[in-house]
Formats: sequence, C-alpha cells, structure tokens
Amino acid sequence: MTERRSHHANQLLNAACISAAVLVGGGFLWIVGDVLWHGLGEVSWALLSEAPSDAGRAGGIAPILLSSALILGICMVVVLPLGLGTAALLAEYGRDHPRSIALIGRSLDVLAAVPSIVFGLFGYAFFGIALGMGFSIASGGLTLACMVLPLLIRAAEAALQSVPDEQRLAAAALGMSRARTLRSVLIPAAAPGIVAGLILSIGRAVAETAALLFTSGYVSRAPESLLDSGRALSVHIFDLAMNVSGGESRAYASAVVLLSALLALNLLAGSLGQRLLARNLRTI
Repeated sequence: MTERRSHHANQLLNAACISAAVLVGGGFLWIVGDVLWHGLGEVSWALLSEAPSDAGRAGGIAPILLSSALILGICMVVVLPLGLGTAALLAEYGRDHPRSIALIGRSLDVLAAVPSIVFGLFGYAFFGIALGMGFSIASGGLTLACMVLPLLIRAAEAALQSVPDEQRLAAAALGMSRARTLRSVLIPAAAPGIVAGLILSIGRAVAETAALLFTSGYVSRAPESLLDSGRALSVHIFDLAMNVSGGESRAYASAVVLLSALLALNLLAGSLGQRLLARNLRTI
C-alpha cells in the first residue's frame, strides 16, 4: 500500500513538473511568436541604419542602437570588476567574518528586489543632479550598474561556493597562493554559474525601461558624448507603443531587434565563458 501511494505521488509530481515546463515554454513561444508575427516583416537594413523620423513611424533606429550599446557598455565595465570582486570577497575571504557577510548578503537580496523605478529615481537624484551628469548615457549606464550588481554578485557567489573544497585543499597543497587559487582554479570551475549570472544581468540591463526614463533621457538622435542624452531601445519601444499613434508596427520591429540582440549577447557570453574555462584549465 505504501509503495503504491509513493508511486502515485511520484506520478503526480512528474505531471506537475511537466505541466509547469509546458506552461512556461508555451508562454515564451506565444510572446516570441506574437512579436515575430507582427514585427519581422518590418525589419530591414533601413531600420538598422537610418535615423528615426516622423516621431519614429518612419526611418530607422540606428542612433537608438548606438545609445543602447553605450549604456550597456558602461554598465558592464562597472559591473564585472565590482561584481566578481565582491563575490570573491563574500565566498572566499569572508569566512572569518560570518556576521558581516550575512549582513552584506541580506542587503544584496533587498537591493535585488527593489523596483527599477526606484533605481531610476535614485540615479536621477544622485548621478543626474548630485554629480551633475543630467540626462546622459553615463547616468543611465551607472544606474543600470547599480540595478544589476546584486544579481551578478549573488550568482557569482553561489557559483564559487559550489566549487568543492577538495580543489581548494589541492591548490593549497601545491603551494598556490589564495589569489592564484581564486584566479586559476575557482573562477574557471565556477565559470558556468558566473556566465549564467552575467546573462541574467545583461538581459535585465538591455530590457530595462523605467530606470532609463529618469536617467539616460528621451532624445532619439545619436549621442555626441557619454554626457549627452540618448534613448535606449526599450524606451523607444515604450514610446512607440504608448505615445505615438500608428507606431505599433515599428514598436514590434524594434522588439524583434531587441530579442535578437538579447539572443546574440547570451550566445556570446556563453561562448566566452566556455573558452575562459578551457583556457584556464589548460594553464593550471
């Protein structure tokens, strides 16, 4: 009787897991299919190479792509060293101070749950007004860095903590310093988890809208410097869909470009992570 109940429970659990996976996959395919159905026909070389005209109903999105790339570049330049360094501190160097590490970890969890519009208000007040950056590419990129740092730190910390202690002990037995062990053993072993956190961070940064409305600005022309205002692609999609009459087709086309960019960045990050893992393993 007990075995029969256990068998039924396993079947129910398997059915629930399969149903959840089908729902998630179906929702994803529905969203992507709708975007492709309405927007793929509008995608052309002119869309990618020309400046927008007629409030975005005509022309292209070339200046907007440039602004988005600059914002993402600033974000990643700040996030990667700070995120990996903080994760290494929490995972490897903070074991002697568990209370402080626990407090930092809770603070990161709270920051990760803060709505993006709150980060936008903070970025506007701190970077835009206090530091005098105004509505600019730099202000938007630094605000996005504040947003995605908790995600990358937590993901990288979990990846480093998942590396077996036997590898640390083996490195110590070989006379390797703590820094070299981290660089040559632990980070390569944790590379898949770190890349996963990086992909999540890039996805949130590229698709962010609310925070950039308050920081990078709304101007659709090409920025002349990092202190110039620039419209991100997600903000452009929002504007076309909500504020421009007859802009829905261009909004869908821009969404197709955004999805393609996210896919390309994810593939690039995964490829770089695998190459880094293979190269570092060969040099141990």
